Amino acid sequence: MNPSRKLFLKMCSATLVAGSMLMSGVAHADNKTTLLVYTAIETDAMKLYKDGFEKAYPNIEIRWVRDSTGVVTSKLLAEKNNPQADVVLGLAATSLVLLKQEGMLTPYQPKGFKELTAAYSDSAQPPSWVGMDVWGAAICFNTVEAKKQNLPKPESWKDLLNPIYKGKISMPHPASSGTGYLDVSAWLQNMGEAAGWKYMDGLHDNIAQYTHSGSKPCKQAGSGEFPIGISFEFRAHQVMRSGAPIEMIFPKEGLGWDIEATGIMKGTKNLEAAQKLADWMASKESNQISTNWWAIVAYPGLAKKLEGIPDGYEKMLVKNDFNWAAKNRERILTEWNNRYNSKAEPKP
Repeated sequence: MNPSRKLFLKMCSATLVAGSMLMSGVAHADNKTTLLVYTAIETDAMKLYKDGFEKAYPNIEIRWVRDSTGVVTSKLLAEKNNPQADVVLGLAATSLVLLKQEGMLTPYQPKGFKELTAAYSDSAQPPSWVGMDVWGAAICFNTVEAKKQNLPKPESWKDLLNPIYKGKISMPHPASSGTGYLDVSAWLQNMGEAAGWKYMDGLHDNIAQYTHSGSKPCKQAGSGEFPIGISFEFRAHQVMRSGAPIEMIFPKEGLGWDIEATGIMKGTKNLEAAQKLADWMASKESNQISTNWWAIVAYPGLAKKLEGIPDGYEKMLVKNDFNWAAKNRERILTEWNNRYNSKAEPKP
């Protein structure tokens, strides 16, 4: 195994719920089938998806194993020759593309697939992964702390290089967080690699901490720990609703983004049940749940206006080649760690 793959797999966290794996493929006394589902969805959403699916399919139970995108991706790759999960749900499309490239997914076109926006799923027929919703980068800016510290409001990614922000910014670690990786991938794709790394060198000078969660920088900004947090619009919206003095900023150069998606693991012993979960995740009902938090969902016409999300939000999303992002993931993360990992928060 090459050193970069070893480094990537080390990001697998001990916090994953190992005990849940014992339930995979086990039939209950009441003839329920348990699906072991690896996920990176926000904990806010887990209960609603589980309750909705199990109401529709009372003979199937979801058993979650949840962690951040990078940790789940690392765990799946480590288990390639002995897969444990039946389904991957709510993992970044860039990670699912990587799993597809590794031959780890079972292609399946769920019922109702043709009703979904084609651009947010795998283009192959049948698809190996099916989109749920889109999430994009956002900056959380604490207006109260900014006033106290005489900090100007940033309007662009470039503005974050201003020396006045030294030690004032937190950002997700791209090896742990899908949000962190979509930022890094977008900068490299849209600035060009040389300019992208130069930009991140300058940003690093102002970073106080790289967190292992995409949500944490916005929470830190909300509490005033660091007045600026690079995060994503879901968490920014939630922190604003909690009453924190946060302004959501969408940098004018455009936003990195990714898709939460569902895929069936190759080798699952519960294929029929896994297909039913894929069917339900592609349904209007499931997409309706997603509209509680996401400004863009796979089912067209359902998304509603969310506080702080501007009109034309979808047009702010920058060019994103998921195949490139997946293929170059190890190389990018190895380089990123070599340059910037000194400011990573301690592992829990």
